[in-house]
Amino acid sequence: MLSHINGRQICVQQQRIRQKIFYFGRTLDYEFSYGDDVTITPRNYKFTFRHMGELDNHYAIIGMAHVAGTYPLYYDAINEKGLGMAGLNFVGNAVYADVKDGVWNVAQYEFIPWILAQCASVSEARQKLAGMNLVGTPFSEQLPSAQLHWIIADKNEAVTVESMADGLHVYDNPVGVLTNNPPFPLQMFQLNNYMKLSPKQPECNFSDRLSLCTYSRGMGAIGLPGDLSSESRFARVAFVKMNSKSGTSENESVSQFFHILNSVDQQRGCCEVADGKYEITLYTSCCNADKGIYYYTTYENHQITAVDMHKENLDGTDIVKYPLVTGENIKYLN
Repeated sequence: MLSHINGRQICVQQQRIRQKIFYFGRTLDYEFSYGDDVTITPRNYKFTFRHMGELDNHYAIIGMAHVAGTYPLYYDAINEKGLGMAGLNFVGNAVYADVKDGVWNVAQYEFIPWILAQCASVSEARQKLAGMNLVGTPFSEQLPSAQLHWIIADKNEAVTVESMADGLHVYDNPVGVLTNNPPFPLQMFQLNNYMKLSPKQPECNFSDRLSLCTYSRGMGAIGLPGDLSSESRFARVAFVKMNSKSGTSENESVSQFFHILNSVDQQRGCCEVADGKYEITLYTSCCNADKGIYYYTTYENHQITAVDMHKENLDGTDIVKYPLVTGENIKYLN
């Protein structure tokens, strides 16, 4: 994962219940791009880990990455077994450990490939996490360690991983959603404030002496926060995701997934991070983790673009990169 990214992001786990197909995706929000590609790491690409030697053979991976030299620094990815993982900013709270003996010392930038290369499920990831020491070794002098926390998910469950001053925490994530700060237990706790929200029209509980009435559709969701803070975006996307109803086809499911994440889009001009610089949703992704298809849109390109990992040689040794399609594609009818 790249360093120096302090923008806000959203990650969502979703399942199409009838066929039990698992979808995983996120938004990445920042004021500029580092240069990112949809990147496939085949099974025989040699991962060289900073403190743990080499891994010559592993599960194939597809995701969004900045490729530094020949090394994929993944923002988010899935592997061929259907396990997904994403890193999101956790500035001010992330603290990494020092290298120590007797454990797996994993550098922060290696965390996503280390898990996805070896684990087929969240259950297997939990076993790896139990013996892991997440360290702050930087990728390079130009790319120091980013302050992140992570979501790891499959079709059955999701966990949030946070490395803080008091150690490494692994939390069950029943909503399958993650944003940035505050720490995950506080993100979950604040949902108590919105327990009365509903997709249904409300009944009047204010007073039996007043004849209050609904005057618009959608009033069951009154009180759902609409600001751009990470905490508010967590509540908003959790409500949308937990109440979302998808169709049964692949196209309907992918479309619905993008609609869920579009509920927390960042529009240029609304979030000024420096004089004249604005955070925007650089890209939004949706992965069919069962089929190994990575779908995405970008800020200037609303057409959904897809890359299928299984149409590449997954037994190869070299990574495969697809540059992002960033220009708007408008279909004229006359």
